[in-house]
Amino acid sequence: MRVFVTGATGFIGLPTVRELIAAGHDVLGLARSEEGAHALAAAGAEIQRGTLEDLDSLRTEAEASDAVIHLAFVHDWSNFAASCETDRRAIEALGAALAGSARPLIVTGGLAGLAEPGRAATEYDQIPPDFPFPRVSEQTALALLPRGVRASVMRLPQVHDTAKQGLITPLIAIFREKGACAYVGDGASHWPAAHVGDVARLYRLAIEKAESGAIYHAVAEEGVTMRDIVHAIGRRLDLPVRSIAPDEAQAFFGRFAMFAALDMRASSVRTRGRLEWEPTGPGLIADLEQLQVAQD
Repeated sequence: MRVFVTGATGFIGLPTVRELIAAGHDVLGLARSEEGAHALAAAGAEIQRGTLEDLDSLRTEAEASDAVIHLAFVHDWSNFAASCETDRRAIEALGAALAGSARPLIVTGGLAGLAEPGRAATEYDQIPPDFPFPRVSEQTALALLPRGVRASVMRLPQVHDTAKQGLITPLIAIFREKGACAYVGDGASHWPAAHVGDVARLYRLAIEKAESGAIYHAVAEEGVTMRDIVHAIGRRLDLPVRSIAPDEAQAFFGRFAMFAALDMRASSVRTRGRLEWEPTGPGLIADLEQLQVAQD
């Protein structure tokens, strides 16, 4: 297949590109920068220079491809609502190019807020109409189904290696700025996780199966406690670790306070069975213990 990948030069995108090429697929990757274009070329991919705002280009490249994996997202936390709107428009543009065809589209979503504390979210959980998070990637993708788009959704946990760890990476920056690591209350909230190599392989398996309307969970570890995460970071950075009260979270974590005590436990039982996916990479704590301190 010829697969068009947005976010192809990113933390998850580049390993996914390499995974696809190793399996015999041709890849066209979207690249914003010259550096990203060089990385794609080195991986053996074709290059499309542009951004998510280039809707005409997105439509053109999707029309010329056998499948699309949408991994790109503008991670501008200072203007998150605008980033979410850019993402929505990009997904609709990709969908318009694929409507009425059998060519698959995989859109990336998240796991936050899907299940109440104490229960692991499953692939059967649906996003409620009053969902508090502004990112609507999944909802936009599934709304394309009646238009004849073969869309599916990949919900991501904290995707990690020793350099990056999803939402944990900006938390590490906060800890460094504060000179201390902290978790809320007893730190018993859980964050699911998966190694980036396992996630890249799952994208490849999902695009090859091309199941319309499917929801996949790229979860290797159902839930690692925030207490364990924060203590691992504290050991690696040689920073003190403490518990803070819920009413202190906003002052300590700032814009990430909403995530600090959020329980996001998630299961991938159905995904593993449907795609014969078995994660083999290191766990989150193992990667945090080997955190590339100089790169953060």
